[in-house]
Amino acid sequence: MDGFTFSVPVRVRFADTDAQGIAHNSAYLVWFEVARVEFLERYAGGYQRLRDSGIESFVLEAHTRFLKPARFDDRLLVHARCHLARGARFRFDYVVERNGATIADGWTEHAAVDATTLRPTRLPSWLVDAIATAEASTSPA
Repeated sequence: MDGFTFSVPVRVRFADTDAQGIAHNSAYLVWFEVARVEFLERYAGGYQRLRDSGIESFVLEAHTRFLKPARFDDRLLVHARCHLARGARFRFDYVVERNGATIADGWTEHAAVDATTLRPTRLPSWLVDAIATAEASTSPA
């Protein structure tokens, strides 16, 4: 997938589907979270590292565009990338593929907050650096 170097496999569970056997729209946000947490694990030492430094990450906005339905037992690949890490905010983009074809895409916008006060706080430099390093590998040479 152009512009993405990270992906995580996801299998559509029966619990993810509605009465018609189609993956419910809410499942996509869960799959986005799975990819986001794995991305942070690979490139930034994990989400727990952020929490251990006294910072939480809230989802401010989420958007999903559904192009084709996913069904029970489909094997999907969820691509994720992080960018726009400035101040207290950062954004993840996602593409969901089945057999090489895009079936959905979307994004989530996040804010870092102090875990005690829940007030916005700057992203730690180690996280900004880790995101920049991860995303530099997606840039054309």
